[in-house]
Amino acid sequence: MTTRTSAEPDLLLTVEEAARRLKIGRTLMYSLIASGEVETVTIGRLRRVPTECLTAYVSHLLARSQPESIPA
Repeated sequence: MTTRTSAEPDLLLTVEEAARRLKIGRTLMYSLIASGEVETVTIGRLRRVPTECLTAYVSHLLARSQPESIPA
């Protein structure tokens, strides 16, 4: 039997866990998924959010919030 250590990162999160990581509500998380802003995978009947997709979403938000530089 394999025991997980706390240093081992989660590769997949439930929708509720992903919402908690982003500090948003479950309904908003489902809206982000439905709109395609956050990608998910299905395993059987389960929907999971890869942690790398959360990172990509936050990176996208950061890029959008940066002011565009004006060419000189």
